[in-house]
Amino acid sequence: MTLDLHRLWIFLQVIEQQGFSAAAQKLYMSQPSVSNQVRKLEESLRTTLIDRSSARIRPTAEGELLAEYAGRVFLLADEAVSAVQQLSGLQTGRLTVGGSTTMGTYLLPELVAEYRRRHPGIESHIFVGNNATVTRQLMSGEVGVAVVAGAPGEARLVGEPLLEDRMVLVAPPGHVLAGEGPVTGRMLSGERFVLREPGSQTREVQERTLSGWGVADPPHTDAWGPEVLKRCVRAGLGISLVSEFAVAEELRAGSLVALPTEQPSETRVVSLVRRRDRILSPAENAFMELVREQTEPPRDGTRD
Repeated sequence: MTLDLHRLWIFLQVIEQQGFSAAAQKLYMSQPSVSNQVRKLEESLRTTLIDRSSARIRPTAEGELLAEYAGRVFLLADEAVSAVQQLSGLQTGRLTVGGSTTMGTYLLPELVAEYRRRHPGIESHIFVGNNATVTRQLMSGEVGVAVVAGAPGEARLVGEPLLEDRMVLVAPPGHVLAGEGPVTGRMLSGERFVLREPGSQTREVQERTLSGWGVADPPHTDAWGPEVLKRCVRAGLGISLVSEFAVAEELRAGSLVALPTEQPSETRVVSLVRRRDRILSPAENAFMELVREQTEPPRDGTRD
């Protein structure tokens, strides 16, 4: 029996995208065409690969097994391309690097710009998402390397510490606590905060830090993403704990002010992450070397 790799790839996209419509959109195909190709794959294997009995499709036991092998097949194909590219150096190629929301927004653009200056022949792209989304992209092979806040939670990913990210307590200029010296937990009692959306890793760090300061469950406004959060603070909706990488420009410009605290805020590691069993391309290896050169946080005036 010969397995049609084109149909296998379409089937894998249906499983990864969790639906025929989403897979069709990604593959630039019509939904009936995607459904037809998957059905022909099932006919060739004489088994049902996808349970279509409910509103949300899910793989059968046979489908789960095939999807696991398919992922390995296409990852091996990517590694074969990488191995061939080892012979051609860095004259041509493609790089897709991932980043968690904060790191992807405030660190990756400058890193990729420097990479582009060094290797102008490499086509470079940036993928930004929350940690869970970036992890899925790394596991599927869509992204080869990523810079994320925290350590990887998946056993098949390996991360190396790169930097430390410190949370900074920020307020709009003229806030009553600005210039008052080190801020204590008692002084924060009654203050309204702007916090990242529930489920965000930053939100977890914010809540742990505030709890450690004796400020548990303060009145707050949720903000989806760091840019919205900063705009909320500038608009006077509250004060916030924000990554030092995210507020470097605002602190330099004076549109936000850092409030020194009596107790230190929590820090988190910034990790360079890749899949443990992936053979990296020359382009990916070169990016990792560039990132390893970055050992200093932004100069925002908040460190001694």
